[in-house]
Amino acid sequence: MVKWSAEFTFLKVFPQVFELIKAGGWLMLPIVLCSVLATAIVIERLWSLRREKVAPKNLLPQVWKWFKDGDLTNDKLKELRRNSPLGEIMAAGLVNARHGREIMKESIDEAASKVVHELERYLNALGTVAAVAPLLGLLGTVIGMIDVFTVIMLEGSGNAAILAGGISKALVTTAAGLSIAIPAVIFHRFLIRRVDELVVTMEQDATRLVEVVQGERKVDFSEGGKA
Repeated sequence: MVKWSAEFTFLKVFPQVFELIKAGGWLMLPIVLCSVLATAIVIERLWSLRREKVAPKNLLPQVWKWFKDGDLTNDKLKELRRNSPLGEIMAAGLVNARHGREIMKESIDEAASKVVHELERYLNALGTVAAVAPLLGLLGTVIGMIDVFTVIMLEGSGNAAILAGGISKALVTTAAGLSIAIPAVIFHRFLIRRVDELVVTMEQDATRLVEVVQGERKVDFSEGGKA
């Protein structure tokens, strides 16, 4: 019953949505495309920016155990690079660990720049959608109002129904643009904040790795000890 009810509701609402899009005119097409693009970016980034995917909590103790036991083979370094962005950063540092602290840290910084760029992928596009969508809506409203005043000029202002319908049609694009822009702005800020938090976490773990590998800090990860 719930499934049939949901399908019935969708079939009932879809024609109304289609008529609303049709009423907005041709500018509704880029507005709808903005909506699809923003939705796709938000879903993809929420999935890609999960903490357990980007910076696994137990990765540093595991890497330290491999290094301490002399079990850090090329295969494990490749696995480390492949499994997470934090692993890619750590692998870059470990490959150059024998060259000293400064070289190791420089290698980590170079890898981190690439990783951060990947974490921020598509966020500029989402911000652009958030900025452009209301402008497209406003443009649609301006074009609609021009049409309304053209009707007034040709037929006069005696027919209130025609004028009200024209103004209503003109405002559809603005409403649609704002409906897309508001959640796009919210998710853009949320995702930027999440990237910042992940970057801080990775920076802290990478710094701890450099210090323990170079013998500047004592740590016991096996018992949950802190550096």
